[in-house]
Amino acid sequence: MNQPEKAQEFDSFSYDDDIVKKFVHATLIWGFIAMLAGVFIASQLANWRLNLGLPWITFGRLRPVHTNGAIFAFAGNAVFAGVYYSMQRLLKTRMYSDLLSRVHFWGWQLIIVAAAITLPLGYTVGKEYAELEWPIAFAINVIWVIFAFNFFKTIQIRRERHIYVAIWFYIATILTTALLHVLNTIQIPVSMWKSYPIYSGVQDALVQWWYGHNAVAFVLTTPFLGLMYYFLPKAADRPVYSYRLSIVHFWSLVFIYIWAGPHHLLYTALPEWAQTLGMIFSIMLIAPSWGGMINGLLTLRGAWNRVRTEPILKFFVAGLTFYGMATLEGPLLSIKSISAVGHYTDWIIGHVHGGTLGWNGFITFAMVYWLVPRLWNTKLYSEKLANLHFWVGFLGTLTYVISMWTAGITQGLMWRAIDASGKLVYPDFIETVTRIVPLYYVRAVGGALYLSGFVIMLYNIYRTIALAPKEVEPVVVRAPKLLEPTFEMLGRKPHRILEGLPGLFAVLSFVAVAVGTFIELTPAVLSSDYVAVNPAVKPYSPLQLQGRDIYVREGCYLCHSQMVRPLISETLRYGSYSRAEESVYDRPFQWGSKRTGPDLARVGGKYPDLWHYRHMMDPRDVTPDSIMPIYPWLYRDKIDFDVLKKKLQVMKSLGVPYTDDEVEHASDLAHEEAHRIASGLVAQGVPADTEDKDIIALIAYLQRLGADFKKGLIQ
Repeated sequence: MNQPEKAQEFDSFSYDDDIVKKFVHATLIWGFIAMLAGVFIASQLANWRLNLGLPWITFGRLRPVHTNGAIFAFAGNAVFAGVYYSMQRLLKTRMYSDLLSRVHFWGWQLIIVAAAITLPLGYTVGKEYAELEWPIAFAINVIWVIFAFNFFKTIQIRRERHIYVAIWFYIATILTTALLHVLNTIQIPVSMWKSYPIYSGVQDALVQWWYGHNAVAFVLTTPFLGLMYYFLPKAADRPVYSYRLSIVHFWSLVFIYIWAGPHHLLYTALPEWAQTLGMIFSIMLIAPSWGGMINGLLTLRGAWNRVRTEPILKFFVAGLTFYGMATLEGPLLSIKSISAVGHYTDWIIGHVHGGTLGWNGFITFAMVYWLVPRLWNTKLYSEKLANLHFWVGFLGTLTYVISMWTAGITQGLMWRAIDASGKLVYPDFIETVTRIVPLYYVRAVGGALYLSGFVIMLYNIYRTIALAPKEVEPVVVRAPKLLEPTFEMLGRKPHRILEGLPGLFAVLSFVAVAVGTFIELTPAVLSSDYVAVNPAVKPYSPLQLQGRDIYVREGCYLCHSQMVRPLISETLRYGSYSRAEESVYDRPFQWGSKRTGPDLARVGGKYPDLWHYRHMMDPRDVTPDSIMPIYPWLYRDKIDFDVLKKKLQVMKSLGVPYTDDEVEHASDLAHEEAHRIASGLVAQGVPADTEDKDIIALIAYLQRLGADFKKGLIQ
């Protein structure tokens, strides 16, 4: 006789929506701060006077506040809100640990506060999207592990056999972000708020943009795709268009994305094979990216008439459309001939903001508008205000993106313009700056419109929550316990079986991203012969190293590149193209990603010391129409000579060939070099008390740039 089937047992429980509410509140608060900072720094580029001559609110120090705030505070909290809400319902279980959820929340908010304090004070590593100094970077790793542990333990205690597509993307996000952040933020501390990366030059550039591009991929793309796969079908009351397409979309995206980082370094000193690899995989990304967009848009089949009236669906449709635009534009910009025009220009800024404002912002707005009434057991205060928010935000995004496209293409074409005699049509870089300043005002207006739409949303959400009942009993959910799996339960299709084995699914997801990581980074990280060290190239003197740290502290790298590309227009403007061995001792590398000002790779010796002294005091004194801020504190703040010995010790431990004598007498050597520079300036009328000021160290660094090449030490 057949054994009777075991009776199904049921559990009763409630979801932890309090943690979701906390992350929603954080999303809205930090979103306002990040967007306000963005509008302010955009205005600073339009009018340099808004820097106000104060160190902690200059463009160079506030720009990382804006980017980190937008990515990790606004988008990060939005992702956590969506993940905590959706995974509990998809897995039919409460989070494994309420305590870990709250440690995650408060730990993440403290990290954001620490970033908001330290970055304006000038404590920065100087690497894009990884500027935070080592104590904060370490805290990020700890909090991420706590989040990951709680996440995977929740999957383990689930009451649903198969994991839904949204959770696939969450798994890839958690595992890959951990890998990215750990490998890119390995730093050796000098002090509590100063450290140097273990990588240098070409190695650092490759690791950084492997991280930087994939931070966009696995913080701003995959988790938002997961949110889209959960919240869009809920809002539209339609199933996802194609299960098969979601499978192809997921696996192709996580495998291909990880290879594309080198497209940020086209025409640089990065080896040609790595550049080509990045370009090819970037072009391949079009297919999976558009597969996700199509799957989302077609989920709305049968509901298009509602898009005209329902603001939530408007935000979803516009967000997916901007995602499709950004994921087509990105691969196109990865083609070398197009990159030659677009790289270092405002075109890239337009591209990035098309994705962040249009894709991440609009998906977040749609999710919040859908979530808040359900979390607080009420109705949205005003759909009219939500519709107004959509149109104001949409207009702001278009204004921003189109102005930056126009500015960027104008810059790229002006930089490359050569007349019939083989000379630059615009030899003075400032000509290419003043021509686009009006577009910086337009960009600021676009950002202000977007922020205005967000303020409308804040008011709408505030009034919605105010309408909510004061006391709401938690909803009790009754769900069956999960029986021990059998293959009959898991299904016959291979991927359905995999969805019932989340441990294996996570391992395969990690393998998908690890393959590209290993192949791309191993030659750079493990091979000592990756870049031949030229013995004629010497490391920075102690004073030059201090000046370099001041350069990084002030965010000069955000507006000036140090990489002359092998293009005729660039060699005519700046001199011979950059070689890999020139940056072998640079920690972090300074190849840059934007030229608001000219490239500085060959600036050493181009101007006398007095020119640099006057330039930092008031750029318009030597370059009329400059939009660069003033730096009066460099003439007040004193050089920290005492820390130089420790800095050289750390650099020597990383392989920089300082002698024991140089390390021991670092302070004395710096004093001697500072005296030589200051004496020359005093003879030209500069005040006599300048010798121990930061400006002297910065001049020493700037005069070193390209000096080895000009001396013939590099061929």
